Order: sequence, then structure tokens, then C-alpha cells
Amino acid sequence: MERKDQDQANGEVRNSTHEKTTEKDQHAGKEKDDQAETPLPIMALNHVSRLCRNVKESVDFYTKVLGFVLIERPQAFDFDGAWLFNYGVGIHLLQSKYHEDRLPNDQPDHHDHLDPMDNHISCQCANMEEMEQKLKDLDIKYVKRSVEEDEEKGTAIDQLFFKDPDGFMIEICNCENLKLVPASSLGKIKLPFDRHNPPVEIMENQHIK
Repeated sequence: MERKDQDQANGEVRNSTHEKTTEKDQHAGKEKDDQAETPLPIMALNHVSRLCRNVKESVDFYTKVLGFVLIERPQAFDFDGAWLFNYGVGIHLLQSKYHEDRLPNDQPDHHDHLDPMDNHISCQCANMEEMEQKLKDLDIKYVKRSVEEDEEKGTAIDQLFFKDPDGFMIEICNCENLKLVPASSLGKIKLPFDRHNPPVEIMENQHIK
């Protein structure tokens, strides 16, 4: 009798534990659903950081080839580098010292090897022909590619791939031709607004487009 009572008591404990676990799982599932429905307070991509051997050469490249503007860095930084900004995004250049082996150009013939599948940053372009001509004028080696997404509608993405002085891949494309279609119900697309841009100090003879 005592054994039976003990088994029943144990059964009640096990059932009680199971119920608590189930409630806990349900609560955790609800939290995950709430997190999926609540958008993150992220506004936009702020900057891309690039390690480089020569800051001046990289600044010349990104300003002359891609039209970025050199801006002031915080004076508290105690290392060499440069900040550039345009098109709503920044590029932060860092002078390499003891980490040269982390740069793509350390690999043999890497600068001459243009592979669209390499890691890269991409800039959207309104006139691909004009950008291609600029690369030709500056004698920059590039690879041109076109991706046909919908032959019936004539939807195509044009791409230009080339490298910066340290061998990092850059893409120029007209990806706005391709409609963004969410592949799952998780998450919501959030488009940036003007408020994500940092304050800009306007100097004489300058204007913002």
C-alpha cells in the first residue's frame, strides 16, 4: 500500500513536472513569436571597414573611382586610417601594420584573378554604361556579367566586378531591376529613411544632391 501510494505520489510529481515543462515550452515559443513580429531598432548599414597597406592610395581610389568623400575622423583615434562617406554609407580605411597576411593581395596573382563569387561589397548604379566607360578610362581591369532572371519580362541584372588597390572585390550593379520577394514569413523588410543619415556639415561652395 505504501509502495502504491509512493508510486502515485511519484506519478503526480512526474505529471506536475511535465506540465510545468510544457508551460515553459509554450512560453518560450510565444517569446520567439513576439521577437519575430517585433522589428529590430536597426535603421541601415552604417559603414564597411577595409584594411589597407596605403591609406592615401586607397583614399584616391575610393574618391576618384567610386565618388566617395573624405570626411574627418574622431581625433581620439590613435591609429592611421581614413573615413569616407557617400550614398548613405561609409567606408572606414584602416592602415595595416602587422596583419598584411590578411589582405587578399598577399596571394599570388590574386589581383589579376577576378571571381564574382569572391567576398565583395556592391554599389547600385543608375547608368552601367557610364560606369563601365569610367573603368576603361582609368585602366581598371574588370569582369562584366549579365544575369537573366526573367526572359519573358526581360528582367536582367548587369554587373561589373573589379578590385581596390588591396585586392578587395567591388561590384557595380543595377540590382533595382530585380523585385525583392521574401523567401519566408519570418521577418519583415525595413527600408531606410533619411533619418538614418548622420548630420552633414555644409561648407561653402558645397551642396548635397
